[in-house]
Amino acid sequence: MRAVTQDSFGGADVLRLTDVPRPIPQPTEVLVRVHAAGTNPVDWQTREGRGMARVLGTPPFVLGWDVAGVVEEVGFGVTTLAVGDEVLGMPWFPRAAGAYAEYVTAPSRQFVRKPASLSMTQAAALPLAALTAWQAIVDTAQVSPGQRVLITAGAGGVGHLAVQIAHALGAEVVATASARNHAWLRELGATTTIDYTATRFEDEVKDVDVVIEMMGDARDRSSTRALKTLRPGGLLVTVPAGVSPELQDAADRLGMRVTPFLVEPDNAGLRRVVELIEAGKVHVEVERTFPLEETSAALTAVESGHTRGKIVLQVAG
Repeated sequence: MRAVTQDSFGGADVLRLTDVPRPIPQPTEVLVRVHAAGTNPVDWQTREGRGMARVLGTPPFVLGWDVAGVVEEVGFGVTTLAVGDEVLGMPWFPRAAGAYAEYVTAPSRQFVRKPASLSMTQAAALPLAALTAWQAIVDTAQVSPGQRVLITAGAGGVGHLAVQIAHALGAEVVATASARNHAWLRELGATTTIDYTATRFEDEVKDVDVVIEMMGDARDRSSTRALKTLRPGGLLVTVPAGVSPELQDAADRLGMRVTPFLVEPDNAGLRRVVELIEAGKVHVEVERTFPLEETSAALTAVESGHTRGKIVLQVAG
């Protein structure tokens, strides 16, 4: 099968399209023919030797965790899926899933059936970003109706889904984004939008219950600044970079709570997101697609940090 591999860490030029053996499903696993694969910031970070490189180890390996496709074969013991089922999932994360390829194998329960309302492209854009938003908002922060939630990078892959999920839960949503995305984010459910290029969000927002922080302190000390927007005892969920000792100390001094976060495969959570999609309460935005042969260009676009929604690789018809 065709797959995008890398033999060393580095920039976009280390990726190459090559032929590798097609995987064989083990008991309780399914073989999925990949129609589309979503891209995420963790992909290019791992390509460079950061991100999940500490889990994947040294190259060669195949990047990618977002999968949408069709079940081609089922291993012994699989009862939840059948050959021909259209599925989506985020298999194995943070271990290697190898989604930038024509086939993947993974435990059957790490996939869910694709709703008819979603194209393969839209389905591939969903798993990692949607599960990150769901697990951060629902499982970690336990957001409830009437709470105020600040979401930084609200127009990004995780951000635009987090806005919609928090809104669907009855929260009042504040989102940061460039001005060109403000009207769109209000359509998705944001009550207040802040242009991060023109103002400091901590000067505009106070007394929120929860912050879903997508930038990290490496980007203009965004996480530390976000502490100033919380009510006493409020919760900061840091998605991309964990909690440094300095950030923890700052939270303690201000009487705030802070927690690191990492998404994990979650059949139940992904099914709940699919239900919201089928109910018309959540929409996944795909800004652009690339063929598998142009994976390097796709990750360069993701790395720019200015994508609205998601960028997806087209793998099969």
